[in-house]
Amino acid sequence: MSADSQPINPERFRAALQDLPLDSLHAKVAELRNNIGHLRSSNEQMLPFAEAGDQDCKDAMFENLSVIGRMNERIAILREEVEHRGMRWSESEEEQALAAQRQTRVNGEAAAQPNGPLSPGRLSDDELRRQLETQMADEEGDDGVHL
Repeated sequence: MSADSQPINPERFRAALQDLPLDSLHAKVAELRNNIGHLRSSNEQMLPFAEAGDQDCKDAMFENLSVIGRMNERIAILREEVEHRGMRWSESEEEQALAAQRQTRVNGEAAAQPNGPLSPGRLSDDELRRQLETQMADEEGDDGVHL
């Protein structure tokens, strides 16, 4: 995203949904969930570098977490719009989202994780944010150039 570009605020997003057909709302939810999956995958790939002290990776991971938060907020707004129209938000959609979170990509193929999204070796978005903040706080006192 460029420095001049800002994401649409929630009120404008909500207003834009009013004229869309129901299938477009469902397509938008699927798109947002897909994007969230890509951002989480990106964070998993950057984690070893961030743990090794790469500030660019840490910054990118924080930005990804921020974007994931906005996307989850938009999914909630889409849900409200669907329910406002008198339609039922399909619980199977929620189950599909949870199932997608339980999978990780290995060599381009989805591999199920038997212990769910918080199995060993996997971090939730909040836990990742806490760990990055702790690392950054620990490094603030360091002076000099780190290569």
